[in-house]
Amino acid sequence: MRENDGLNKYKIGVADTTFSRVDMFPFVERAVIESKIPASVERYTVPGIKDLPVACKRLLLDDQCDIVVALGMVGKEKIDKQCSHEASSGIQNVQLETMRHILEVFIHMDEAKDDNELFSIARNRAYKHGLNAVALLKGKDTLTPRAGKGLRQGKDDAGPVQGAT
Repeated sequence: MRENDGLNKYKIGVADTTFSRVDMFPFVERAVIESKIPASVERYTVPGIKDLPVACKRLLLDDQCDIVVALGMVGKEKIDKQCSHEASSGIQNVQLETMRHILEVFIHMDEAKDDNELFSIARNRAYKHGLNAVALLKGKDTLTPRAGKGLRQGKDDAGPVQGAT
């Protein structure tokens, strides 16, 4: 997308990694374009998942993004899960420091039985979180009608619980 040129009301940051086995940026970008919201997209690519918190903070502060989507892929090993947790904690801290949303879009390699499913999960999750980012930019009540619906990103929706009292 083009740089913020005054015609765009919003700026959406996307932080991603070279470790990821799927380039998820195009799916977020497509969601933004299809939403027809006046926004530009700023990309910042870092080596791995633990580098995402700094990338997100720089997108928010240095590049003046309104919201950030953090795209990361988590390996199957125990240490990968630990690194994912540390990155997630860092992202949460950046959100609190900046008072701006960062949508954490982590794909765990052990979520899928093969590469085709891994790609499908990554595409679906990145696209849907791109739409969520756009919705949050429109206002804090935009997602309210979807609350309690059991909506998921990456796989089929779980659906709401029926008849609970």
